[in-house]
This record gives sequence, C-alpha cells and structure tokens, in this order.
Amino acid sequence: MHRNDRRSITRWLAVAGFALALVAGSAGAQDAPDALVKRVSEDVLQIAKTDPRVQQGDRARIKEVIDTKLAPHFDFERMTALAVGRAWRTATPEQQQQLIEQFKTLLSRTYSNAFVQYRDQQITYRPLRLDPSATDATVRTEIVRPGGNPVQIDYSMAKKGNEWKAYDVIVGGVSLVTNYRDEFNQQVQSGGVDGLIKSLAAKNAAPTPPPPLLK
Repeated sequence: MHRNDRRSITRWLAVAGFALALVAGSAGAQDAPDALVKRVSEDVLQIAKTDPRVQQGDRARIKEVIDTKLAPHFDFERMTALAVGRAWRTATPEQQQQLIEQFKTLLSRTYSNAFVQYRDQQITYRPLRLDPSATDATVRTEIVRPGGNPVQIDYSMAKKGNEWKAYDVIVGGVSLVTNYRDEFNQQVQSGGVDGLIKSLAAKNAAPTPPPPLLK
C-alpha cells in the first residue's frame, strides 16, 4: 500500500475509534455488539461536541478519555498478534508485552488526533443478525460527513466472558491490523523483534504531529 494511502486509512481508523469509547456500567457488557457500538458512539460523539478541553485540543484530557474510556474495549493482545504476524509466535513473553504496550500507545496517539479533527461526522448503523451463542461478530457502520462521501467502517468483535471487544477495524475494506503488518514485517526482517519494538518506541517518543485534514 502506498504511504499516503496508509496515512489516509489511518486517519479514518482513528475516527472509527470513536464508536467504541464509552461503555458505562455492567449493563453495557450484556449488550449485543451492534447495540453496544450504537449506544457508546452516541455518548462519545457528544463528548467530542461538548467537552471544551477536547475541543481545544488538550492532549492530557484527550489521553485521559482514551485511556479510561476507549482502550479497555479493544483486545490489544489479539490486535498486536495479528499485526505482527508470524514473528509474534517466536517473540518471548517479555517481547510480546512490550509490543502490546507500544502498539497500544501508537494507536492511542492516532486516536488523539481524531478527537482534535472531529467535525460533526454522523454514524449510521446496519442491522446485525447474530445467533445468541455467537462469540464473534462484525458490526457494520458508515461515517457520514457534511459535503463528503460516506466511509464504510466495520468492527470485528469477539466476546470474552460477557464483554464484547474489538480486535480489528476495517475501513473501506482495509483492516487496521493488515495496514500495519507489511511495515512491521519489514522492520522484523531488518532488525528482529527487538528492532520492531525500538522502532515503535521511537515513534511514540516523538512529538505528536499536528493532525492532517480529513479527506
């Protein structure tokens, strides 16, 4: 994938993260995955519209929202394993934990830019037919932008205990985990798993760039 294409997909993946952010109370864990996404997306979009610190781009406040409201509802271990690919199986437990933490930080920085960029996007939801015993589901949504074409966003979700968690986000047919996989594989080939960890740590230590305009 072309570098600019990856950046465009990453920006929309960031906006997509809004739809999984605010699950409140134990009742949320009982929701069907589509009902959960719909309910929580409306909550978080309301925060983006009304929280003055978020609207002003306060990074500390945005990080707080992401860490406490968004991150708990992603399965970062599974996401990281999928993104790293074959090298995950040969990584030590310590390396795997470092990869999870660095990948989580990288995605959090991306979502931070999404909060800054938010400009009244609306989300529509497609009906989901799900067997009561199912433990895996795809929730299909669309982000509608004023004056722009809609963007299809699908969430791959799995049930762990009583809670649904996202392990991939697919934007216009391109998944978050495969979006990173080629890049990660190249870094593993050139520097091993430790090289990938160092590369991710360097990205996360760099100043957060200003958010690009959504296209």
